[in-house]
Amino acid sequence: MSGSELLDRRLVVVTGKGGVGKSTVSAALAMLAARRGKRVLVAEVDARERVAPMLGGRPSGPVIREVLPGISTVDVDPRHALEEYALMVVKVRAIYQAVFENRVVRFFLRAVPSLAETLMLGKILHEARSETSGRPRWDLVVVDAPATGHAVQLLGVPRALLATVPGGPLRRDAEWMQALLSDPVRTAIALVSLPEEMPVTETAELDARIGKELSLPRGPVFLNAMPRELYTEGERERLRAVLDAPPPLGPAARAAVLQAEQRVRASAQATRLRELVGRPLIPLPLLAFDRWGRRAVERIADAMEGQV
Repeated sequence: MSGSELLDRRLVVVTGKGGVGKSTVSAALAMLAARRGKRVLVAEVDARERVAPMLGGRPSGPVIREVLPGISTVDVDPRHALEEYALMVVKVRAIYQAVFENRVVRFFLRAVPSLAETLMLGKILHEARSETSGRPRWDLVVVDAPATGHAVQLLGVPRALLATVPGGPLRRDAEWMQALLSDPVRTAIALVSLPEEMPVTETAELDARIGKELSLPRGPVFLNAMPRELYTEGERERLRAVLDAPPPLGPAARAAVLQAEQRVRASAQATRLRELVGRPLIPLPLLAFDRWGRRAVERIADAMEGQV
């Protein structure tokens, strides 16, 4: 899938190694889609909320809240996801409180394998397919998913349930969840990496697991924090010739050479990642801000223009 097709999907799951900028990419994708008139929900998964504060709003918690025109956020956690799911089944809150708020019942529910992941994923996918007055409630749901291993566990839940659960409501839920996740027309899994050796290696491994182990549609790979190319090789040679010059020339030349070398190393890792995943990358710039907030997200969204 090319980057230009990404925002045509109903569901985009953003994941990668911890610390690579998944929340920033999720927020920027939401901003870019909202610029195009789409109604967007960003769902964070049982996490310390980053997206809403990054966009200048207050944390949404488990209740969907609009933080910017066209962009709403929610933090999906197991407890509130269980409450929503149970109320959809039993309909009456008094019955839910009598059964599911019981300490003994909660003890046994905690022992059910993958129940938390099933409930959280079910809540997110329910939003992705929900409709209001005959039209989709959201044009796009962006999932700021957990890092690598936890993301695979979360996305693999429906597949695991179908392999183990007999007929019944839980299996029916697993069937529609797997159908939505594996549909390349509606869903894409977008990965985020940094142009460094370990993130590149882990991104390539995660990409292979998503494609081969989970058989889910793989979207573009965002290469975050890519240094700009500021100097030609000839300019770098001239800078090296004055490294020992007195200030301010010498220190300025050393800083320029360090930046140029960082760019060369990053380019080598970008080439390596492109070869490992076998498709183009979407580079995002390395930016310096005192506070990483809405202005920084807008710059990342600007960089996505024309690529996404």
